[in-house]
Amino acid sequence: MLTLKNIVVKYGGIQAVKGITIEAEEGSITTLVGANGAGKSSCLCAISGLVPLAAGEIWYKDKRIDGIKPAEILRLGIAQVPERRGVFPRMSVYDNLMSGAYLRKDREGIQRDLERVYQFFPILKDRRRQMGKDLSGGQQQMLAIGRAILSNPKFLLLDEPSLGLAPLVVDEVFDVVQKFAQSGYGVLLVEQNVNLALTISKRAYVLELGHVALQGDPHELRNNDHVRKAYLGI
Repeated sequence: MLTLKNIVVKYGGIQAVKGITIEAEEGSITTLVGANGAGKSSCLCAISGLVPLAAGEIWYKDKRIDGIKPAEILRLGIAQVPERRGVFPRMSVYDNLMSGAYLRKDREGIQRDLERVYQFFPILKDRRRQMGKDLSGGQQQMLAIGRAILSNPKFLLLDEPSLGLAPLVVDEVFDVVQKFAQSGYGVLLVEQNVNLALTISKRAYVLELGHVALQGDPHELRNNDHVRKAYLGI
């Protein structure tokens, strides 16, 4: 279980997250939806240790993790796939993937996870010698997810994985995300495609101006009048 308890995140004098409480379980997808500036990405960065909390607590299983270094959070099993992918443009696909395993020493496990990524995304194996900059946007998103998997996570934080991708590529990426969760891993998803996010998630939170405005069963939220008007265009 990953739990955020009344967290507050500030950037200078701007309060981006205003007392948000969220729970995300292993073995399922939990999604955060909302407009730009709602605080979704700030929540992920706070979990990863990339931004400090001004107040509140973050717990993973029985350990409080706010205030510890990002590398230690990764070592505990929480990996973030950043918005706009962040691949290393002048490194090969293979080296990009292996950079995700830099904290690991188990060579057999690394090789197993590398083959797993290649099974998820066969195009990465075909293009393993190409530079990251030479991949399409969809292939770079696959690479970013694959790199995170090489860190051997138990929880994936995904920030806008469908951004800028063609519909067919989005389907392929989200199919892997679902398989990852079905294998027992946790996924906390920030996603602009609200309809898709609510379709594949077990639990959802609607964030507005740094607060949780709505939460609950995603199928019920899809039928909520406010969600339909504000986020589904209905």
